[in-house]
Amino acid sequence: MRTVLFLFLAALLPGQALAANQVALANDVFVERVTTDAQGKQRILLEEPKIVVPGDRLVFVLNYRNAGAQPADKFVITNPLPAAVRFADAGDTRPLVSIDGGRGWGQLDQLTVALNDGTRRAAQPDDVTHIRWAFQKPIPVGGSGKLMFRGVVK
Repeated sequence: MRTVLFLFLAALLPGQALAANQVALANDVFVERVTTDAQGKQRILLEEPKIVVPGDRLVFVLNYRNAGAQPADKFVITNPLPAAVRFADAGDTRPLVSIDGGRGWGQLDQLTVALNDGTRRAAQPDDVTHIRWAFQKPIPVGGSGKLMFRGVVK
């Protein structure tokens, strides 16, 4: 199981990619570890995910930079959530999420899941399959930034 998770996480690190509007994307994933120093103060460390086990908290970081000659207008980043990871949060941002493989989108607290008996229940973090950020303002030439979300290894 550990080998499978390691290989899975390695596949999430494609290096640099060039997306629509000439926006360069770089993805990183880290394991979030909490340590206590000699004074008893807790510190959060982000480490390379050499081995992950169920319950480990992961931090996914998406860096973007407009490498084009024009502002990148109506830019959207869609990130599939690995099947072995349960969505936890997206920090201060409120991305749209999908619970149906990317066909429909909304805020998690507004989505529902159909049950076999015809009823519906509120969507939960375990239901999230994709995360999407739709930029409301153009990314200026040379403009860059960082988005992140957290997940927990199932």
